[in-house]
Amino acid sequence: MYQIERAIFDIRRGLPVVVNASGQRLLVQALEGSESVEVLAQLAGERPSLVLTRHRLAALGMSLTAEAASLPLVAHITTSELHNLAAAEMLSKPASGLLSGLKPAGLAELGAVTLMRRALLIPAALCAFVSEETAADIEEQLADGRLLEVNAQDAEQCLAGAPGMLKRVSEANIPLEDAADSRFVLFREPDGLREHVAVVIGKPERWEGAVPLRLHSACLTGDLFGSLRCDCGEQLRNAVADIQAMGGGVLLYLAQEGRGIGLANKLRAYTLQDGGLDTVDADQVLGFGDDERQYAVAVDMLNALNIDQVQLLTNNPLKMEALRQGGIEVVSRQALYGSVTDHNQRYLNAKATRGGHLLEDVLSSQR
Repeated sequence: MYQIERAIFDIRRGLPVVVNASGQRLLVQALEGSESVEVLAQLAGERPSLVLTRHRLAALGMSLTAEAASLPLVAHITTSELHNLAAAEMLSKPASGLLSGLKPAGLAELGAVTLMRRALLIPAALCAFVSEETAADIEEQLADGRLLEVNAQDAEQCLAGAPGMLKRVSEANIPLEDAADSRFVLFREPDGLREHVAVVIGKPERWEGAVPLRLHSACLTGDLFGSLRCDCGEQLRNAVADIQAMGGGVLLYLAQEGRGIGLANKLRAYTLQDGGLDTVDADQVLGFGDDERQYAVAVDMLNALNIDQVQLLTNNPLKMEALRQGGIEVVSRQALYGSVTDHNQRYLNAKATRGGHLLEDVLSSQR
């Protein structure tokens, strides 16, 4: 885990790392922050490839059963051309011609893309296998700490974080407008990238039976700035008021911006939506699935708070299933709506029709 954490920080800084799969070494670098393909080619001694997710390839009209595929890169490809391959809605040349050399990604390449997702970058990786000619130089750089090496299997599994290793760090009483008796409890993931907050409303010793619970993914634009593109801010405030009215409970504020893709990618997706795509298709163009969130951290937080039965405030069946798989009994579900407006109706329709969210009642009232 320690090596993976260090690798994520190197990747976010634009530095290459080595992913080792059964002795075969792959040099991996993020598109963001990379100087050029040629630098990586010289370091590895082999021509780099670009590894793309099946979601990105589907957006380009390519069907793939594997989770990712590797595309050999031609000489002298520009940074702009690389980014177009990884994240542009339309390519200047037919996709079939550009992607003709695709090969299913191996374990090391799958680990490389997973590292990008964990680092909240575009899920596309520049990759080059280390040649026999440069192997000794790479070994030397690993030995003196100029390069970092991680195991491919560990890299592929890093998206799930480290279940059971969440740390309860600090807490304080924070009176809220709709729930004056509230306590914030902060939890930190082992890699230090994400911190999550449990908002404990009311007195736990007075709770009886299933605890009212809301899982709320952070939304900077909606929660803090009142963005009209979504209903997140309203849902957040309504959840606090509802939990208070139910006699107290917990709101888990999870650092999973943009359904888990991060703020930078969420803004990229918004730009694509401005061009006409819905929220699901925009995420797919960037290489992401319908919902990238992981809820094991929520289970860990509930375990730390000694909660195993909940009344869940949600419109999302996936949250109910995730808690049940984690051993939390979901006794009942309560719908939680915000207002439907001209600005967010298309977004809410996509959540209902593409994401399976239970929004029929609130959307039908607008018809």
